[in-house]
Amino acid sequence: MSRIKSGANGSLAPHRFPEDFVWGVAAAAPQIEGAAAADGKGESIWDRFALTPGKVYQGHTLAVACDHYHRYREDFALMRELGVKHYRLSVAWPRIFPDGDGALNQAGLDYYRRLLGSLEANGITPWVTLFHWDLPQCLEERGGWRTRIVVDAFARYADTVVRALPAVKHWITLNEISCFTEKAYGGGNKAPGLNEGAAVVNQTCHHALLCHGHGVRAVREHGAPDARVGLTDGPSVVIPVTETATDIAAAKQVFSEENIRVLDPLYRGSYAESYLRTAGAAQPQVAKDDFKLICQPTDFIGLNIYNGTFVRAGAEGRPEKLDLPANYPRADSPWLALTPQALYWGPRMVAELYGVKSIYITENGCGYDEEPVVDGQCLDLHRREYLRSYLTELRRAIHDGVPVKGYLLWSFLDNFEWQDGYRRRFGLCHVDFETQQRTPKLSAQWYASVMRENRIL
Repeated sequence: MSRIKSGANGSLAPHRFPEDFVWGVAAAAPQIEGAAAADGKGESIWDRFALTPGKVYQGHTLAVACDHYHRYREDFALMRELGVKHYRLSVAWPRIFPDGDGALNQAGLDYYRRLLGSLEANGITPWVTLFHWDLPQCLEERGGWRTRIVVDAFARYADTVVRALPAVKHWITLNEISCFTEKAYGGGNKAPGLNEGAAVVNQTCHHALLCHGHGVRAVREHGAPDARVGLTDGPSVVIPVTETATDIAAAKQVFSEENIRVLDPLYRGSYAESYLRTAGAAQPQVAKDDFKLICQPTDFIGLNIYNGTFVRAGAEGRPEKLDLPANYPRADSPWLALTPQALYWGPRMVAELYGVKSIYITENGCGYDEEPVVDGQCLDLHRREYLRSYLTELRRAIHDGVPVKGYLLWSFLDNFEWQDGYRRRFGLCHVDFETQQRTPKLSAQWYASVMRENRIL
């Protein structure tokens, strides 16, 4: 097991990031595009879920969202004005194959070719995610992530998209496996909103890992010679209460236990014995050569990190997870406790436990409900403080030798925030969902300065 050495980048000037550090923003197709049935697009599970009474705040839907489908040129021009050089986006699977694995919708591919051309014209590098939760509804009705039907369908989809977009040099296979498996099929609040039990959840996760493998294979076989590919994971981050050997060891143990289902197959080529013992009869069914596909070498891992859980060494050395006080500071998203150290310990744990040499923060940000535009300004000082405190911890990680190569802020625009609809705003740019007016917030101007200066201001 590798160990990060303190001061590995000790020559790094205070508040400054490495010269080749990647700065950018992120978004996802179902949350911003709208045009939910335009130009042959099929229905996604989130289109269906949002139309189900009681599932999404006040019945908000994806029908219009930020209308990015029609306004992407305007949005990319705004990115250019703010100095954005890298943009993580996703392709909507139902725009390419409306039925998941049936006839190809050429209009969908043509749309993304136009979109990428506009990015190039604005000097912005795309980071393309193949799957960001919008499974075609037709596939869900045939079993979805519970069956290998989705694996075969994704393999064809990935091959098609990678072949069609040869200029893309940065690919992400899937976004946050735990969210579209455990929180979607295990009683959570993500589409399709089922409660299938541990055996089904574990199998959906295994099928997702296989799809990741096909994404890697597709990039290696059909992508540009210098194309890079990795998975974006949303790990459960653990923060030691004190930075002492005992609390760090306790935190590392908890981190391993809570993230082992995804990270072990990726980097060790098998499920850990401890995971299989815990799963018991609910452990996933594995076919011959599954792990050969799953654990193909990747070029980086993306981490989506928003918060963390505090852990200390308890009685007899057993790790103890601590509950946060009721009045602990949070964003308006009730799950988003303000724990900046998560952006230090998350990447560090992944690097030390799995020897990963290239890490990108592919999402980090905060959601608030009321952010009015007054006299043309949105003074979101709470977001600016959140970002500054988190980036300070990320810079500390880099200083200590953690191989973090870039940071893509979530999100560029206020958008459809899944079950929270349009009330919860994560954007650097305010969106008036009635007029579609974009207004860069104070945090956007601050972050533009950070990107330009390559340091925390």
